[in-house]
Amino acid sequence: MLFLVLSILCSVIVGVIFKITRKYHAHPTQIIAFNYVVALALCYFTFSPNLNEVDATAPWSIYIAIGVLLPVVFLFLVASIKNMGIVKTDAAQRLSLFIPILAAWLIFREEFNFYKVIGLIVGFLALLLILRKQSENLENKWIFPAVVLVGFGVIDILFKQIALYTTLPYPTSLFVVFCIALMVALLISIYEIGVKKGELEPKSILFGTLVGIFNFGNILFYLKAHKAFAENPSTVFAGMNMGVIILGSLVGLVFFKEKLSKINFIGIFLALIAIVFIVFSQFK
Repeated sequence: MLFLVLSILCSVIVGVIFKITRKYHAHPTQIIAFNYVVALALCYFTFSPNLNEVDATAPWSIYIAIGVLLPVVFLFLVASIKNMGIVKTDAAQRLSLFIPILAAWLIFREEFNFYKVIGLIVGFLALLLILRKQSENLENKWIFPAVVLVGFGVIDILFKQIALYTTLPYPTSLFVVFCIALMVALLISIYEIGVKKGELEPKSILFGTLVGIFNFGNILFYLKAHKAFAENPSTVFAGMNMGVIILGSLVGLVFFKEKLSKINFIGIFLALIAIVFIVFSQFK
């Protein structure tokens, strides 16, 4: 249970760091680039991946797709936290679990039971209520959490495809993906510095280092939690998603005074109910 709690904490702390960076006007792209530098180093020294095993037969199309999507969706995550707050962003990110479920139904023709259908319906309703703007708010930049939801959902589908590729150990594939993500983030940063005449900011390096540590911590502890609960993976699945929504909501409301309407609170509650239905469906 300790690994699960640590994974939840790391996930929420990443959002908190990005929320704080807004105050210091740090550059998101540079933060994300240095995040992958740190994540790569930690991945290498923790898992010791054997890169000699990676050859032309590896699932390069999936590696490249994830490597491109990760930094791009991360940028939308930052924008979502900035414009919509931690509470709504964390909820949208966790509700992204419905994307692979829908893909399993529509693309892979997986059979759905009653509980999974109810979970999807409740989850969709929860999303509408969570992203609903308050009446006095003239701007509702729902596009940012919407991209976060779809983006992380697609990334989840692709990571599941990598997990099915048993020729290479999962940590080795993760290292390759991080390498590609770093290259993409660096290209964006170089473009912004070279073409848009931006500057390399030391504070972005600091924030990027912190994000990299906690981002990798989230992955590491999540994998350890799954290993500890190998006979009951649904416990980790439910605990992670519900834990992030609850803790993220508390942090956003208490520490950052984010304003939510009663409709938004109902949406968050329904999101938790939807996750319960999805987990329960695994036993039926």
